[in-house]
Amino acid sequence: MLKQVEDGPAIVACNTCRHSADEREDDTGLRGGAQMAAALRSVRESDARYAGVAVQEMPCLFACTDFCTVHLRAPGKVGYVLGRFTPDEAAATAILDYAVHYAASEHGRVPFKQWPQGVKGHFITRTPPPGYVAE
Repeated sequence: MLKQVEDGPAIVACNTCRHSADEREDDTGLRGGAQMAAALRSVRESDARYAGVAVQEMPCLFACTDFCTVHLRAPGKVGYVLGRFTPDEAAATAILDYAVHYAASEHGRVPFKQWPQGVKGHFITRTPPPGYVAE
């Protein structure tokens, strides 16, 4: 049930998320989560700034009403679940831009003034790392 992956800063994309509140798939039969994962990989590969953040994917993050959901995580840092994205390059760029700041932060907290506009309003939860709670 578990697959081992790199233990560094990562965006874990739900690859089975709906495309929108009304549709599971788009005209081509692709789910929104698969499109988001592909957009994240494409944007990551297009710019060396994103090299320090892995893009990983898995089926269902259990945030189905907040389709196109991602989990941002890193060892020893508060993690975040974000959703309600349109699975496209603009959303992927905003997520990766935020992830770069997140990876550089000490505990996973990024000052609001550094948040890309494209992630504002998309945060669903924050999760403490194992063995910690946030203050």
